[in-house]
Amino acid sequence: MRAILDLILLVLQLYTWVIIALAVVSWLVAFGVINVRNDFVRSIWNALLAVTEPILMPIRRRLPNLGGLDLSPVVLLLAIFFIERVILYYIYPAAMSF
Repeated sequence: MRAILDLILLVLQLYTWVIIALAVVSWLVAFGVINVRNDFVRSIWNALLAVTEPILMPIRRRLPNLGGLDLSPVVLLLAIFFIERVILYYIYPAAMSF
């Protein structure tokens, strides 16, 4: 059971870094530092979107329209941190007793 919980925590941590990478790349594209016409940049951009959009899109639908400000990654990161804390403080200690 502990191995499964450790795997879940690892996946959540990796997904956190993917969300942060998406935010950084989107800022770099928006400010014109990198160009999505470059094949390498486009492949990274498409990979990040393919991994994050299925989860971010339902969050965007529920959030109010704030113009150009997208708070869905922040909401998702808060949810991930909450899930990690629940696992670490409540589920993991219960699994240690078995």
